Amino acid sequence: MSARDAWELASFVVTVIALPFAIAFFAWEQSKERDNEEEEGYQLLSNAYNDFLKVVLGNPDLQLRTNEPLANPTPEQNERMLVIFDMLMSLFERAFLVAYKPKMSETEARRWNSWDDYMREWCRREDFHNALPLLLRGEDPEFQSYLRRIAQEERGALNQLKPTS
Repeated sequence: MSARDAWELASFVVTVIALPFAIAFFAWEQSKERDNEEEEGYQLLSNAYNDFLKVVLGNPDLQLRTNEPLANPTPEQNERMLVIFDMLMSLFERAFLVAYKPKMSETEARRWNSWDDYMREWCRREDFHNALPLLLRGEDPEFQSYLRRIAQEERGALNQLKPTS
């Protein structure tokens, strides 16, 4: 076998075996990197929600973690509550734009379900629900539709739980 034949054989081996392996390895690395970026994005959003909860804890007089809205809030309390709801709406929209997809993998769906749960929890609050028309102005249209739908679902669920007289 001549040197030229040996080089042709080596070239053939690289083309047939090594090149597909290198492409598969590259694709696997890219997929792993995307997964890491998605996980990092989820962690950033999660941290932002934890920071939001610190604001809620810093305003205990607004009773934002109770099931019942504050009775007879002062104008100052209404203003703080609206600002806090604005912060929450901004966070929800960011989560929707970053994490929501019509078709999700199991991991993506598990991450998104946390946000869906948070949104549903807040939409059950009468004061938050009543502020939605104001809070949703200027938000992403798909996000508006999504939040209005879950707010309506939660309202229906609450009405079913109320005792009838």
